[in-house]
Amino acid sequence: MSNKTEELSGKAKEAFGKATDNESLQAEGAGDQASAGAKQAGEHVKDAAQDVKDGFGGK
Repeated sequence: MSNKTEELSGKAKEAFGKATDNESLQAEGAGDQASAGAKQAGEHVKDAAQDVKDGFGGK
């Protein structure tokens, strides 16, 4: 599952949990969003490190 898909799925779960007063589903949705956000942040760090490496002529 892509990070964006996981994030959107988490938002939907959280919203449905709020609408149905299901705290467990709300928490699961929030967790999915946090997980997706952490993965995206890690990918940005990895991309930035690669850009720095490329800037110094590394392969």
